[in-house]
This record gives sequence, C-alpha cells and structure tokens, in this order.
Amino acid sequence: MSQIKRFLVLLMLCLPCLAGAADRGNDVVRGSIAAAVAERQDPYASFGAPRADPLLEDVAWFYAQRGHAPAWTAPDRLQALIDALESLRDDGLDPDLYAVGRLRAHASRAQGASGNTAPHTPLDVACADMLATAAYLRALHDLSFGRLDPSEAEPLWHFQPETDPRVRRERIIMQAQAALDDVAGSFHRARPPQARYHGLRAALADLRTQPLPRDWQAIPAGRSLREGMVDSRVPLLRQRLLDTVSDQGHQAGDPQRYDALLVEAVRAFQRLHNLEADGIVGPATLGALNLSPAQRLDRLRVNLERMRWFSQDTPETYVLVDVAGARIAYFRSGVQIWETRAQVGRSDRATPLLQSEITHLTFNPTWTVPPTILRNDKLPEIRRDIEYLARNNIRVLDHSGNELSPYAVDWDNPGSVMLRQDAGPDNALGRVAIRFPNPFHVYLHDTPSQRLFARDQRAFSSGCVRVENALDLVGLLVEDGAGNERERVDELLANGRTRNFNLTRPIPVLIAYWTADIADDGSVAFRPDVYGHDERIRAALAASRPLDATIGTCIPAAMQQ
Repeated sequence: MSQIKRFLVLLMLCLPCLAGAADRGNDVVRGSIAAAVAERQDPYASFGAPRADPLLEDVAWFYAQRGHAPAWTAPDRLQALIDALESLRDDGLDPDLYAVGRLRAHASRAQGASGNTAPHTPLDVACADMLATAAYLRALHDLSFGRLDPSEAEPLWHFQPETDPRVRRERIIMQAQAALDDVAGSFHRARPPQARYHGLRAALADLRTQPLPRDWQAIPAGRSLREGMVDSRVPLLRQRLLDTVSDQGHQAGDPQRYDALLVEAVRAFQRLHNLEADGIVGPATLGALNLSPAQRLDRLRVNLERMRWFSQDTPETYVLVDVAGARIAYFRSGVQIWETRAQVGRSDRATPLLQSEITHLTFNPTWTVPPTILRNDKLPEIRRDIEYLARNNIRVLDHSGNELSPYAVDWDNPGSVMLRQDAGPDNALGRVAIRFPNPFHVYLHDTPSQRLFARDQRAFSSGCVRVENALDLVGLLVEDGAGNERERVDELLANGRTRNFNLTRPIPVLIAYWTADIADDGSVAFRPDVYGHDERIRAALAASRPLDATIGTCIPAAMQQ
C-alpha cells in the first residue's frame, strides 16, 4: 500500500475519535467497512480467494451503496437472516455452506447467551456484518441461479443465459438492499417460481424430517413377480409398500404369495413413478423400489439444483424435452398447455442436452442413415439379408448422391456408401422432422414405432427424440411460429413429397434431464438415472466450499500492517 493511501485509510479509521462517545462505536464499524472497500481489495483478512471473486466485489458494492453503514446490527434482523439460511435445507442446500454457525455464535454472544459477556469490539461487529452480507448475497444468488456452474456440472450445449452476469449481480444486490427487513420474503422471491420446484422442495422437507430406517434393505434381483407367484422376496416387498399391521388380515395364506392386494399396491407405486402400471415387478419397477431414502434425498437435491439453473432464463414459449422422464411439454406464456410421451436415446447413444431454437419442419422426410447406425445396425442386417433394403425402401448412394445397385456393393467392405430411406409411412422419421441447429445432428421426429410409447422405459433411439402425436406438436409450433399457415401445412403433408417449412418466428427448445418430478396428484415421482448424470452433480454439491473457507478470518485488510 502506498504511503498516501495508507495515510488516507488510517485517517478514515481515526475519524470516529472526533465523534461523540455515544456514536464512536458505530462510526468505527462504519470506518472499518469503509476502509476495506476503499482499498478495493478483499474486504476480509485471510481470504485465500482470488481478488476477482465476484462475491467479494458484491460485498464491497453492497456497502458502498449504503455509505458503508452496517446492515445487521439489529438483533432481530440478524436472527431473521439466520432463520432464512436454515430454511435452505429444504432447497437441498447446506446452511453450513453459508457460515450460519459463525453467525449464530455471533448473535448468541451479542445477546450474552453464550456465557461470554465480553462485549464485541467495533471490529468484531464489522467483520460479522460483512460475513452476514456475504452469506445473504450468496444465498440469494444460489437460490436464483444455482449453487453450481451448469457449464461445469452438467454441460448444456449452447446454454446462453438471457441476462448478463453483471446485471444479475446488480439485480441481486438491489433486491438485497430493499429487503433487509424481510429476509424470508427475499429468499422466497429468489426461489424459482415454478410449481415443480416448490413441489420438490416440499417433498424434500417432508422426507428429510423422517427418520431414516436402520433396517432398510434392497429387494434382491430375480425373476419378474406376477400375481399368484410364490417368492421369498414377497414379504420384503409387502413391508416396503403396505402397512404390515393393517395388512395382517390379508396374510392368512402363504406370506410369500404375491396376492391381489400387494399387486394393487405395486400398481399404485408404478403409476406414481411413471412406470407401466401392470402390477409386474420387473427390472424397472425393482430399480425404483430399491431407491433408498438417502438416495431419494440426494436425487431431490440434485434436481432442485437443475431447476435453479434454468428458472430465471426460461423463455415464455418453448418446447421442453425431459430426457429422463421421456416426455415432451409445450409451454405458452409460461404455462404448460400440452404434454406427450417421447422415446429418447439409449444409454450408449444418449440424447444430448442442449438449448436451441426450432427453425423449420421437414414434412414427409427422407432419412439418411447416420454413419454410426449404418455401421452398427444396418450393415449386420444387410449382410444377413440384402433384401432388407428393398423391404424398407432404402436406397444405396455413393458419396456424390448417385444411386447404386445394392448388388454391386461389397457389403463386407462397403466404403463410403450412404443409405437413404424414402419418405412414406414406414420411414423412420414418420411424417415430420422438427429441426433446430446443433452439432449433434439430432432433432425431434414422428415415428412408425408407436407401440414403444406404451413401454415404461422409453430409451430406444440413437439420440434423436421420437414424439408421440407429433402432428399435434406441429400444430402448436405453426400457430406460434408461422401465424395462419395451417392450411398450407396440411397441403404439404397431404401431397406426400418431401418439403421444408420455415418458421418465421423460431421456437426455443430445451432438452434437459430431471430424475425427479411432481406427478399430477402432487406426489413426487422418481425416474431412473438412465445416463448416470446424477452422481456428478451430487458429488459437486457435496464438494462445494463453505463461505468460511472462502473468507477465512474476517479482518479488514486495511487493519493489517
């Protein structure tokens, strides 16, 4: 620090000596905060964090706007902040990440409740005040935009927040300043407004207050259970799904028999978890049953974090593809107005997560077989039976697009041939392909494989998304993206020829991944983590650095020699 700057800082710290004794303490607090801000360095002592840490800059900005006056010296206000930080448990966030223990200890000491009657020095007050502000601003940010950086935790191609990060930060600081006497309200307003978020939050609050069963055990794998079967796993299944006391009257027979009452309980469980409600305990149902209470808590925390990433920058009208749930929804003016089932990529050919805009539709599309599908799927079929090509209306083309005779190709070493399926009712893309820019060459499309929509697990495709009732989605896209063009669309569909149709107003599309959701009846539904994404986010949340680790011992840098 230069000699002139050191002199100015020390002068600022000494100004309280000129004030009256009654005001001296508050002025020293103000001076300590002002000194830290004046240096334009970290406003704490042994930070260890980079000087460019946005949180530290925001703390300085917060105090500069209020003339460096402390914000949390009123006991009721500080207690309200502590209570609000504790409420973060229901958001899947650990209050200890926000220094709530240190703030609680400071409040207790200030009230003489800790047995330590030594008064706080003005420096103590200044440090605790800045710590509280850092916790407040960080909590508001994390509730609004997520604790983790989604570009690192679960990369989403072309995710571009509509709001500049600096504007976001300025908005949070302004909201924080305006709501110092309504901290709980400011936390509530920072949370995502979507009903889905608040439903999962309520589910987490309910589940985390229940004691975790010590004797919980997974139901072993085995053959699929069907009504009337006798199996040693039935008593454990009965214990999992039924009240064993009220069910005693139904166990007069063999306790290992899979009876009608238990079958109905399984159906109810399947309906809740978006599984086919057939009463059969197969692999998918068994996997959902074996999600332990601790795993359910983790899954809720992970999905609450995912929802925070997108809540502030979600467009008013858009298409949402929920890959884990294998469902598609259409939102208009922020309200879901349509939903259907989807078929998504299998685990070895995952549907990529992305944000883009639907720009055009292809009616009666042809299908050019992607190289991976050609190599792994089509070549084995052709080698077994070359007539497979004719039966499926597939043409063979060279790299220039010239048609070749299938019999003139060495299918053991086909070179750079392409396969293209003619438009028609059996085309893999059905009657329409819904297209949007992306580097993965994926799109939404119709499909002749309608029977697969009835399956409980619908990860069948090679990455693209198959849409049930795809023409209903086309109608919504045309209505919002092309005005009064419905008659023309009907004509293009009817003539059977391959034609592109451009939307004059592109419609945003978000392909995301949620393994927990709220069912129509308000119950929480858990989905299989088909791509294994959850663990990465769970681990990242668990590894988050607490605020204490970021700010260290709070001593204004200006006080150090």
